This record gives sequence, structure tokens and C-alpha cells, in this order.
Amino acid sequence: MSKRSVSGKVVVITGGGGGIGAALGEVWAAKGAKVALLDLNLEAAQAAADKVTAAGHEAMALSCNVCDADSRVAAISAVQERWGGVDVLINNAGITHRSLFADTEDRVLAKVIEVNLFGAIGCTRAAWSDLIARKGQIIAISSVAGFAPLLGRTAYAASKHAMSGFFSTLRAELAPHGVSVLMVYPAFTDTGLDKSALDKSGEAMNSDRKPVGKQMTPEFVAKAILAAAEADRRELLLSPVAKASRWLWRFTPRLYERMMVRSQQAEFDAQ
Repeated sequence: MSKRSVSGKVVVITGGGGGIGAALGEVWAAKGAKVALLDLNLEAAQAAADKVTAAGHEAMALSCNVCDADSRVAAISAVQERWGGVDVLINNAGITHRSLFADTEDRVLAKVIEVNLFGAIGCTRAAWSDLIARKGQIIAISSVAGFAPLLGRTAYAASKHAMSGFFSTLRAELAPHGVSVLMVYPAFTDTGLDKSALDKSGEAMNSDRKPVGKQMTPEFVAKAILAAAEADRRELLLSPVAKASRWLWRFTPRLYERMMVRSQQAEFDAQ
């Protein structure tokens, strides 16, 4: 029997217009949750919400810029007005870059950190009172780059490392209030994140790149996250790549670095 029931809960998902976010909306709704899909791209969020409602479940789409305080508050207020409050907040919205630090403009580094870290912090603040009152749950979607380095992704790795530190510490602060925190560390997933990565000047690259290992599907990742959330787990490492990276980086960091550089360096030599 699961420790946390999903049925009837109100779930807010940032970056809900596609990829893992949209898949999370589908699997949570299928278990009886009401899902609010927040995205900077309202059209994408609406399409994802329409798919959920077409399956006979409850969903709403909301425009939200996670980097804007007014936008975050407005989105959470709309959820409260319709469904009374927030039970689960999934901080999923994120961007990345693919460029070496020496070549990357400071504003690009700042944008990645602003979206991934401060966007998640700001959304948590906006839903704070509900999460406390309802003894809710926060789910933070990090990455293998949240505990190990990733060549050519200095700001992405920094933001994901910082997410791990922030939400792991917040877990301890929230425990007396009955609020749990689940950290999720996916490896390469077929979401389009890398295809939409920013280049050194902040432009979308719109290029394909071969992943390390077999890519997971958003549906697989979403189902695994749901199961971990129901079991009230603290951490979820997805895929053999994520698990191997954790141990290699912890116990043989030089070997990990050599393997990482060997698999990633050619992309940046060509830039």
C-alpha cells in the first residue's frame, strides 16, 4: 500500500507542455489526480492538457514564466481558485546549454541558472502555504549533472547541483510540517532538451546529438517518478547510466572525468 495517495490530489507541474512534464501530467491524472500544466508556451501546455481531458481526467493549462514572480503567483492563484490549493508541486521546468565556459556569454550562464534553480525556488515559494497546510509533496527534477560534472554544461551542472543542495536541505526544514521532498536524477531522456539547448550566445541550437547510452522515454520516467512519489521516497536515480555515474564519480572521479571527456569532447572540438 502506498504511503501517499494520488487520487484527488492537486498536482502542479512546471514545464508541463512537453517531454517529462506532459508525461507526468498523463500518469498522475490517470491515477485520479487533478493536474495543472504550467509552461511558458501556453499552446503546448493546452495541447498536453487537452490530451489529459480527452482521456476523461481533470487538467488545466496555464501560462507561466518561472523566472517572473508575478507570473508564478498568478499561476498558483489560478490553481487555488479552481481546485482549492496545491498538494504536489513538481519543479520540472528547465533549460540547458552546450558550450564551453570560455566561449559562453555570462548572460547565457545566468539564464540557465535562473530558470533551473531560481525558477524552482520561486515556484516553491508561491505554493508554500498550500504545501504546508496540506502536508504536501515537492518533487525536484534534477539530472545526473546534479551530482556529477557534464562537459560543456557548466551552468546546467551548477544549477542542478544547487537544486540538490537546496531541496535536500529544505527537506529537513519541512519534515516537521509533514511535507516530503523527492529528488529525481534522470539520465538522458528523449525530451528535446538537448535539441533546444542554448549555444554560447544564447540562441537555440536546434541540432541533434547522440546521447550517452540508451535514451529513456518520458513515459518511462514519469511512471517511475509517480511510483517513487507514492512510496514517499527521498531520491530516485533513473537508468544504469545514472547509477553508474553516481558511483564512478564518488569513488573513481579521475576515471569518470576521462570517460566523460572521451564521450563528449568531439562535439566541442567541432564548434
